[in-house]
Amino acid sequence: MTLIEHLAELRNRLFICIIAVAVCGTVVFFLFPEVLDFLSQPYRDITAGKEPCPADGCSLIATDPLAPFMVRIKVAVYGGMALALPIIMWQIWRFVVPALHSREKKYAIPFILSAVVLFVLGAVFAWYTVEKALQFLLYGSVGGEIQPAVTADKYLTLVTLMILAFGVSFEFPLLLIFLLLAGVLDTRTLRQYRRWAVVGITSFAAIITPSADPISLLFLAIPLYIFYELVIVIGRVMKK
Repeated sequence: MTLIEHLAELRNRLFICIIAVAVCGTVVFFLFPEVLDFLSQPYRDITAGKEPCPADGCSLIATDPLAPFMVRIKVAVYGGMALALPIIMWQIWRFVVPALHSREKKYAIPFILSAVVLFVLGAVFAWYTVEKALQFLLYGSVGGEIQPAVTADKYLTLVTLMILAFGVSFEFPLLLIFLLLAGVLDTRTLRQYRRWAVVGITSFAAIITPSADPISLLFLAIPLYIFYELVIVIGRVMKK
């Protein structure tokens, strides 16, 4: 293929991705009440019964007339990107696969499927981390002396960024395996640099977690180090 043909192919793949995000985002837009109820559940759980919240927890607030609609748009965009992830990954694979050798092509589909599964796993892990992080941020860090009134925009931004940060970070083992296959790394090097890996993973977790609380840091850093050790095991198996 010529350069122009490659660019045309890239344009077509991007167009399909945009359409997929738009369609999925439209679905999320119309299901916004249910999505908002689901995403706000951790906040309601930790505020339930605390003054001046009712027994079922406080509701998120808006501070200007445009905020509710903008929150709905933001949730639709993020939700559309999440739902369209398999289609996006498939389009990336379809664009890249013509340039791969036959040996590399056999790894393509497992890599794509693994990327989707790991992102979803990271999103699930983030979801169960959100409530504990909020508990620390809203009450644990100030001893309950400040009564929080959380806006929907700030809260949903935090939750979606947490899910995105964990989802992207959980792709870490795929990166290491790719480097092993490319010959850039080997299992001996990974074993030798375990201590540096701990420092690097902890620093990375501290930077990428949007809440910047120690609970989220630990809940991200520990799985990443477990992935690091699993990659060493997988690398040894691949050598045999």
